[in-house]
Amino acid sequence: MRILVLGGDGYLGWPTALHFSERGHEVAILDSFARRRWHSERDTDSLTPISSLEDRIAAWREISGREIDAHVGDTQDAAFLEGVIADFRPEAVVHYAEQASGPYSMISREHAVETQVNNVVGTLNLLFALREHVPDAHLVKLGTMGEYGTPNIDIEEGYIEIEHRGRRDLLPFPKLPGSMYHLSKVHDSHNIHFACRIWGLRATDLNQGVVYGVETEATARDERLITRFDYDELFGTALNRFCLQAVIGHPLTVYGSGKQIRSFLNIRDTLQCVELAVLNPAEAGEFRVFNQFTEQFSILELAELVKQAGDALGYTVALDRYVNPRVEAEDHYYNAVNDKLLALGLKPHFLGDELIRSLLGVIARYSDRVITNAIEPSIRWRPEQPESLLSGRRSPQRSRTGSPTPAA
Repeated sequence: MRILVLGGDGYLGWPTALHFSERGHEVAILDSFARRRWHSERDTDSLTPISSLEDRIAAWREISGREIDAHVGDTQDAAFLEGVIADFRPEAVVHYAEQASGPYSMISREHAVETQVNNVVGTLNLLFALREHVPDAHLVKLGTMGEYGTPNIDIEEGYIEIEHRGRRDLLPFPKLPGSMYHLSKVHDSHNIHFACRIWGLRATDLNQGVVYGVETEATARDERLITRFDYDELFGTALNRFCLQAVIGHPLTVYGSGKQIRSFLNIRDTLQCVELAVLNPAEAGEFRVFNQFTEQFSILELAELVKQAGDALGYTVALDRYVNPRVEAEDHYYNAVNDKLLALGLKPHFLGDELIRSLLGVIARYSDRVITNAIEPSIRWRPEQPESLLSGRRSPQRSRTGSPTPAA
């Protein structure tokens, strides 16, 4: 197949491109390098050293003998995006090209506007380009479980059957997003659903849980192919943050009660899910929604798993409690359905001690690259929250090289 990966330079996009290329598909990448720019603007970086896209592709060519085409530009540039679609004529488009951080979207008005314009306008440009040039192509869009929020009922896969005043209908599941970013993903879902209903496009919305991990089958073949590992408060997942903090001796940053429950999956399972969706496409006019996760944990459960694995490896792992910078329910019901991908053949990698130890080993290898002033939470959903969010003891600070320095 001809597969176009939007956001193909990113954390998930790059391994996805390699995954499909390795399986013999014709792969092209489109990226604007926005994630690299956002990190540069905030003096943060990936823990793992990331080569330029040009060097990454050259390394892949050398190792695999396969070619990946690259198109550098922004999905907000409609003419550019349409040109790529018209020339490459993809049979499937995997869409990661969005600003994917709730905290980033809540920094300021400017960041909220940038997030929503980037995500909503970019997706609208894509839908029109698909309609005009490849209306039979299958759009696989990375959504988020965060669109649903934490309702006091089971979270179905995209739709819910409702009986009201004696009549029944199958309607989109209600959405209660918790940030301007998650709200942009809800807008995307509505726009894609509209394009399928009205124009007859075909799409699968993968409402993804929190992804953890860094190595995939392809990226582990050579250090030049490694994907990024984010641990800062903007782009780092909870588990990635906790694992890095355990290695460098920084107490785990637990927000609020820690009882918040979220859905999670390993990065290798993201690739499985995307491939299953691509190889089993939606019908023309169909807007499918799959809940893409394998397990559910509370934040405290994650912290305890990391502490156990860290203690076994000789690390001293402590926890610090922080005033929750977010506005969210901290003690809530959470039970999401994830049957559809399992029915297609998903074979999950479940989180366990061995998997966490492997992740800790990768982090230890690059621990001299840690920028510790990116670890402490500073972005608040409400401006009146306290200047210092730390509610427990003050932890020692570290330099980029990992050498302890006295606390301020």
